[in-house]
Amino acid sequence: MTNAPVETVAFFGASGGVGLTALKDTLRSGRHCVALCRTPSKLAAILPPESNPNLKIVQGNSHDVTAVSSCLLAEPGVLVDKIVSTIGGAFIASKMTLDDPEVCQKGIAVLLEALTNLRNNGAVGKPHITVCSTTGLSKFGRDIPIAMIPLYHIMLKVPHADKIIMEERLVSSGEDFTIVRPSFMASEIETTKKVNVGIEDPIIGRESAAIGYTISKSDAGRWVAENLILQKHTKYSKKIAMITT
Repeated sequence: MTNAPVETVAFFGASGGVGLTALKDTLRSGRHCVALCRTPSKLAAILPPESNPNLKIVQGNSHDVTAVSSCLLAEPGVLVDKIVSTIGGAFIASKMTLDDPEVCQKGIAVLLEALTNLRNNGAVGKPHITVCSTTGLSKFGRDIPIAMIPLYHIMLKVPHADKIIMEERLVSSGEDFTIVRPSFMASEIETTKKVNVGIEDPIIGRESAAIGYTISKSDAGRWVAENLILQKHTKYSKKIAMITT
């Protein structure tokens, strides 16, 4: 009896926050991981190569199709098993915008272009794509507490508009995906709180609700790893998962 091949997971935006926690948990499972970083030394300082032989860090930008493509092959001609994108821009509070107001929509466009190019050159596989979005974007009813509405729809209008386009591009791509919408992430600290989950079908509508104020970035990353990487929960395939504590 032969052992099943070890999965390979590509990470974009894993130098901190949600992506870093998901990456750490994935590495602990023994899976192979590839992480694209603009500054590899930043991630290497957290996850030293000598202690993490299953981690390959690639230097590059998630808006560069060549750099992204270099992270998407588990072996020649075979795409990675899963992709996790948690990229985002730096919020400029004084202007209520991001340093790159189109960071997420450009990122998903490049990722989808890279997959198309690789397949056109003979690569096989259909990796599951997880992207990190935000609550407050639902078309099927309120998914945030009433008290959060001014913050979400006024202060965060620009980043939310970017994430809406990202979501729409992914939903229409024909790829297998899960869109994760965490509630407001005000902390990095991992907790032992239960993560509550609501599910929406982006076409049909809401299947269950989970409305809350906050979730830590580490708790969100742990949920992504446990439910979308380390296990295969088909109930989240081509769905939106709203998570909060």
